[in-house]
Amino acid sequence: MSVTIKDIAKLANVSHTTVSRALNDSPFINDETKNKIKAIAKQLNYVPNYNAKSLVLDKSYTIGLFFSTIYKGTSPGFFYETVKGVSSEIEDKYNLVVKGISDYKEFSSINRKRFDGIIVMSQSDKDNMFIYNAIEKEIPIVVLNREVEADSVVNILSGDRKGAYNAVDYLIKNGHKDIAIIEGAKVFKSTYERKEGFLNALIDNDIPVKSEYMVQGEYDMESGYLAMKKLLSLPKIPTAVFCSNDDMAVGAFKAAFEAKLSIPDDISIMGFDNNVFSPYLTPALTTVQRSIEKVSKQGAKKLLEIINSGEKKGERIYIDTELIIRESVKKLND
Repeated sequence: MSVTIKDIAKLANVSHTTVSRALNDSPFINDETKNKIKAIAKQLNYVPNYNAKSLVLDKSYTIGLFFSTIYKGTSPGFFYETVKGVSSEIEDKYNLVVKGISDYKEFSSINRKRFDGIIVMSQSDKDNMFIYNAIEKEIPIVVLNREVEADSVVNILSGDRKGAYNAVDYLIKNGHKDIAIIEGAKVFKSTYERKEGFLNALIDNDIPVKSEYMVQGEYDMESGYLAMKKLLSLPKIPTAVFCSNDDMAVGAFKAAFEAKLSIPDDISIMGFDNNVFSPYLTPALTTVQRSIEKVSKQGAKKLLEIINSGEKKGERIYIDTELIIRESVKKLND
């Protein structure tokens, strides 16, 4: 049978209200009593009853982590890193509920009774209705991955455009001029940012932009495979392909191998995200490190600060990307 607050109260010879306040670090309980109660609770391996606690303190002890969608366009690696980053920060302080915004037809169930705070891994402008609904209901909220115009929202962002620019600039510095891009899902903000970085790198280096070298993908391996097959069917195939994420790069690898092409001798391939599998491809994938785990961890940390302080001040925090050079890009002869 589990230990209750009443059990601790009997041993400490105090009321159960005093125990509750002591365990919640109430300033109305002196340190001697507080330390005594906490010591007893530790000896008995007391585990808080969050349902009861939430009724007393009018808190749900639940944080919601919402993706635009947890289906098409959200890769397993992206999902894993986001959940891992948030979980590592909130630890056992709160329960974590993970959902897709696309699962909801309306948002009546998104309220302060159910969520003490919300983190949105926002991949699309379509999330705005959900985000502004949470703001209107005064639910503390942090938005990851996409900038949202609201005074009370903290945005944690990665430099996608700059990361893509640096990746393509690296290809150019290695002698590549016929450079293609496999784009991500159309509705995602990251797709736009990475494409802009790709285009800006070409323009700044006076390299013509070729429409046939821009092929649509969906951020999954299959779409990367199909997009690469399109590129390889062109009269003049590119010498290098920038894939807007590592999952699509895996699909591009497969298409290249099926066409009997050697990577990087016949065609160079770059990715974006630096997923856990990227160093283990053959050849190892040159890519852009965008630490989604770090972005998510920072987002969770900020949300806890907002919940604890009650201050809702808008802020934009950028997490830098880093070019990870491995073996999938060849230096062409001048």
